[in-house]
Amino acid sequence: QVQLVESGGGSVQAGGSLRLSCAASGRTFSNIAMAWFRQAPGKEREVVARIRWSGDSAYYGDSVKGRFTISRDNAKNTVYLQMNSLKPEDTAVYYCNAVRPGSTMGLFSWGQGTQVTVSS
Repeated sequence: QVQLVESGGGSVQAGGSLRLSCAASGRTFSNIAMAWFRQAPGKEREVVARIRWSGDSAYYGDSVKGRFTISRDNAKNTVYLQMNSLKPEDTAVYYCNAVRPGSTMGLFSWGQGTQVTVSS
């Protein structure tokens, strides 16, 4: 059974940084693209960043480009999201999931997510 466990969220002031982690288990993830999503209250879940299985290519949403960095450690089945220069509009619950190349849909059941709150 696939499990996705996100951690690292918290409350920070605008301009601060956080590093999120996503530990995946239940199957091999080293051959599949992974993505970070977020969902703010009253809004749909959106893709924040996506990384190729090899880690050599990444996609970022326009709102986070230049501030967030996605990375992965396939030996640890873990995906990271380094978030710098955080803004109040980054406040949301953040989730990770596997995705097909070019897709914005998660392949497995969602984890509990990790809350990020940015105050002005």
